[in-house]
Amino acid sequence: GFLEDGILVRDVSRTRRRYLGSWTFPWDVMAVLPTELLCLLPGVPRVPGVPAARANRCLRVPRLFEAFDRCETRTGWPNAFRMAKLMLYLLLGIHWHGCLYFALSAHLGLGVDPWVCPGFARPLRRYLHSFYFSTLVLATVGDTPAPQREEEFLFLTAGFLLAVLGFATITGSISTVIVNLSTAASAFYPDAGPVRRYLRAWGVGGRLQGRVERWQQHLRAQRKLPAEREVLRHLPRGLRAEVAAGVHLAALQRVGLFRSWERGVLRQLVLRLRPQVFGPGEFVCRRGDVGREMYFIREGRLAVVAEDGVTQLAVLGEGLYFGEISLINIKGNMAGNRRTANILSIGYSDLFCLGKEDLAEVLAEFPLARAAMEAKGRELLLRMGQLDTGAEAAALAAEAEAERWLQGLEVALEGLQTQAARLLAQLEAGALRMALRVQRLEGRLQ
Repeated sequence: GFLEDGILVRDVSRTRRRYLGSWTFPWDVMAVLPTELLCLLPGVPRVPGVPAARANRCLRVPRLFEAFDRCETRTGWPNAFRMAKLMLYLLLGIHWHGCLYFALSAHLGLGVDPWVCPGFARPLRRYLHSFYFSTLVLATVGDTPAPQREEEFLFLTAGFLLAVLGFATITGSISTVIVNLSTAASAFYPDAGPVRRYLRAWGVGGRLQGRVERWQQHLRAQRKLPAEREVLRHLPRGLRAEVAAGVHLAALQRVGLFRSWERGVLRQLVLRLRPQVFGPGEFVCRRGDVGREMYFIREGRLAVVAEDGVTQLAVLGEGLYFGEISLINIKGNMAGNRRTANILSIGYSDLFCLGKEDLAEVLAEFPLARAAMEAKGRELLLRMGQLDTGAEAAALAAEAEAERWLQGLEVALEGLQTQAARLLAQLEAGALRMALRVQRLEGRLQ
């Protein structure tokens, strides 16, 4: 296929016409011509001439680079692919240099002096010696026999220059890839070094430093990204929603509240959720704190503990949610917008966090979800004795009274609108009659 206005075209006939009319077609034809058949001509040496006759295959090198670029874009391990590509370039450079060394040795005579390739009987032994010699030269290791002839001096000098220019570049590229590996990891996961140095500078260590290190290890081992929004911030909103849905949608559908929601709605909701990770013994929220978000449990277990922080009253598992009581307006809630329980993470817990403003927007669009949340919150408040039934009844009565007043006002407004319409019609009719009388009087005067 080919790209047209940024869209991949896979039509075979259009692709064929485009390829046959491009400049790459004759180039590719020349690259695949069987030029080794020239060795069958009389006077052409058979075996030595075959490699040179296949030199047109080198015209495919631009295609090789293009294939490398595409593979690097599509692969999920770009750094490993770059490392393998650089190693291939390194081995290929040594191979070609070894071939030139053997060709020069064959021209000068195998085994005529210590510098050239010895006259081994086996071709594999000759190739290994040439490859080893080229490795010593291009790696600038030395320990090679001293050259004896002018051709040998020139070849060795050219090899050293190639090593300084080309292989130094390849080695630097390899080190850059290795540095990029650690840089890419630090871009996703926070670096524990600054925190560790900060704790040592203030004389704080031991158990607290161990907790920090274990938290870092957990993030890397479980591949959890605390700064997920920063990673996706450069993507457009639609694509960002698709990526976030592909990562979190399966976990979000395990939450009981969202099981009946449509997939498209969950894709929009997933952009509002913020992943958070809590370690063992860490409080997610404490009783009496001002509630600004609610939580959905993706993985892990949380304990509802008493005021002593030890006694477990209940255990919350995967798919449950909490914290909505302090965010939604439940009539008769004596706690107001304060937390009503202490929630403690038993192990490492992976949660989704939804802010108060985002929750209000979601519940405004889905009243059934709001009713389900209010019913569960009312049940929990009754169980904890935090629901004032009298105040709830009074609020419901006041709401019903306000509804009746509103209905009465709507009826009165409709009556006023009807009367105004009648008066307007009478006024228009009177104006029409007056205009007709004036017209008749003007006719009589004329």
